[in-house]
Amino acid sequence: MSSDKTILIAHRRGDVRDRFAAALADARHGYITADSEAGADEALSRTPPVSLALIDLGLADDGVAWLRQLRERAGRRLPMLVFAGTVASAEQARALFALNVAGYINEYAATPQILPALAPHLFPDNFDRRASPRVSLGIPISYRAGQTLASALTLNIGKGGVAVRTMSPLAADSAVALKFRLPGHARDIEVDGRVAWSDPHVGMGVRFERVDGDDQSIIDAFVDKR
Repeated sequence: MSSDKTILIAHRRGDVRDRFAAALADARHGYITADSEAGADEALSRTPPVSLALIDLGLADDGVAWLRQLRERAGRRLPMLVFAGTVASAEQARALFALNVAGYINEYAATPQILPALAPHLFPDNFDRRASPRVSLGIPISYRAGQTLASALTLNIGKGGVAVRTMSPLAADSAVALKFRLPGHARDIEVDGRVAWSDPHVGMGVRFERVDGDDQSIIDAFVDKR
């Protein structure tokens, strides 16, 4: 297999590892699988080095502390995505935000959805908006998808998307219209987006697809100041 990218897939369940490995193999990316904390630790010492790590926090007794140790062991800026369903609590989610994890990935994503979700982290230069920093932020947000109209709180926001805390997330790849107001601004921001990941334990991540130019400027300025 020829690739300049190697992805670590660390998850307890074999079917999750196999599904992600199959998607990466189809795109001719290299990958390493691990089903334990020790296996993931060892993978980071291999050559070629890991380009992106997909982490199941449940592999360790203290998932957040382990994630911090993995970063230190890598000895470089290594993007890490956490499997959304392995986040056990809101407290743990807040701790992950403080660590500036690259984002979350839905372990139940269908094979065709995996590569589009990983691409911004594998090739950040081609996805500047998606790869922008995320700012932890809990503000009211309303969203509409078809006949569904609901409100919730945000978890974080970036220049290219927002994470929403809800126990009833929309399905991945759903088109959704969002409305929210950033702190310090008097106008509502309205965005058309698409659900990038969805998990009832965490919520959902929405990728912006259509944003008014003025609204995008407000979002960009807000993120850059944090």
